[in-house]
Amino acid sequence: MPMPAEEISRLIGDALPGAQVVIRDLAGDGDHYAAEVVAPQFSGLPRVKQHKLVYDALGGRVGGVLHALQLTTRAPN
Repeated sequence: MPMPAEEISRLIGDALPGAQVVIRDLAGDGDHYAAEVVAPQFSGLPRVKQHKLVYDALGGRVGGVLHALQLTTRAPN
């Protein structure tokens, strides 16, 4: 069963309070998403650590219930 975009956004927002999360369904199938996450927790972190925070927020769902996630992260300006 595909993972709803709203659930992805909620999980990320719960783990990263104050984050701005934009989710796009890339293929219209509920399995291939793009996420843009802007979070204060990313300040000073390299991109790989930013991505790890997002993957941790999703609790191991990437590659399982959530088939594919294209991820863009940054700290707020």
